Amino acid sequence: MSEPASLWRRPATPDAINARMPGTTPGLLGIRITAVTEAGLEAEMPVDERHIQPAGILHGGVSVVLSETLGSLAATCSSPPGQMVVGLEVNANHLAVVPKGQVVTATCRPLHVGRSTQVWQTEIRRADGKLACVSRLTAAVMDPPSKG
Repeated sequence: MSEPASLWRRPATPDAINARMPGTTPGLLGIRITAVTEAGLEAEMPVDERHIQPAGILHGGVSVVLSETLGSLAATCSSPPGQMVVGLEVNANHLAVVPKGQVVTATCRPLHVGRSTQVWQTEIRRADGKLACVSRLTAAVMDPPSKG
C-alpha cells in the first residue's frame, strides 16, 4: 500500500514561516507558528494591549486576523509552487471571552484542498483549553498577476 500524499506542496517549517512575520500584521500582533504537522498548522498569540477591546478581552477582529493568517499560510504551503493564494471569505463564531494576559493557541486544519479553492478551519482556544473562536477561511488558488 502506498503512503498518502503529503498536504504540503512547499517546504514549511515553523522557523521558516516565522522568519517572514516581522514587519507584517501577524508579526506586529505576536502570532507565532509553533508546529507544522501532516494535519495542519498550530500557532500561539499573546493577548495583551495590542489585542483587546475596551472591555479588556480579546477583540473578535484579532481572532479573525489570527484565523486568516493561519488559513492563508496553510493554503499557500499546500498550493503548487508558482501559485498565489488570496482570501475569498472569512467568518468567525466567538464562543468564549479571552481576558488580557492569556496566550491563545490556534489549530488550523483543511476542510477542502482543491485545485482552485481551499477551505481551512481554525479553532482558537483559551489557556484553559476552552474553545474561544471557530473560524473558516475560503481561499482562491490562482496564477499571480502578470507583470506588465
